[in-house]
Amino acid sequence: MNLNFLEFEQPIAELEAKIEELRYVGDDSEINISDEIATLTEKSRELTRDIFSSLSSWQISQLARHPQRPYTLDYIEHIFTDFEELHGDRNFSDDKALVCGMARLDGIPVVIIGHQKGRDTKEKVERNFGMPRPEGYRKALRVMRLAERFKMPVITFIDTPGAYPGMGAEERGQSEAIAKNLKIMAQLNTPIICTVIGEGGSGGALAIGVGD
Repeated sequence: MNLNFLEFEQPIAELEAKIEELRYVGDDSEINISDEIATLTEKSRELTRDIFSSLSSWQISQLARHPQRPYTLDYIEHIFTDFEELHGDRNFSDDKALVCGMARLDGIPVVIIGHQKGRDTKEKVERNFGMPRPEGYRKALRVMRLAERFKMPVITFIDTPGAYPGMGAEERGQSEAIAKNLKIMAQLNTPIICTVIGEGGSGGALAIGVGD
């Protein structure tokens, strides 16, 4: 079983493996197998279309949570320039489950806010699996107000299973932080573009998900 593919994608994985094998053989052989490769490639495309046109709700959820999906920092790297990350809520700490900062999009200054899950075990723990604590939402709010002050559009990237439900987070006002973000984002006098790049669970997503 190819771990880079989900269970329902395994037929595609098998075809892709055959195509790769034929390409490898073709490089070391005088036999022309380009027609066979082209046939299998087209078959793989058709199979992909068939599978993805009839996904169940759970399969769509699996895709949204796929560990190889691009995360916020990947989008920042490939879309924006001059990114400068901003840290801390100026009250308690810096929550690394939420990435906030300023960048340029085609030369236009923008503010970016997005969940970040992490790739390996160490980073997942550091990023709290993309589940923000209250200080993360307060950091996001601080940056949004900065965007409004300097008339910069806000772009958010949503990818979280939900806000962190730990005791400490609740004691520090998790629900209040989420509610305040909802209120301020609805009133913010600057454009807000919200994009869901993975999963968007509960208030953890809504707290940076009120946009134009």
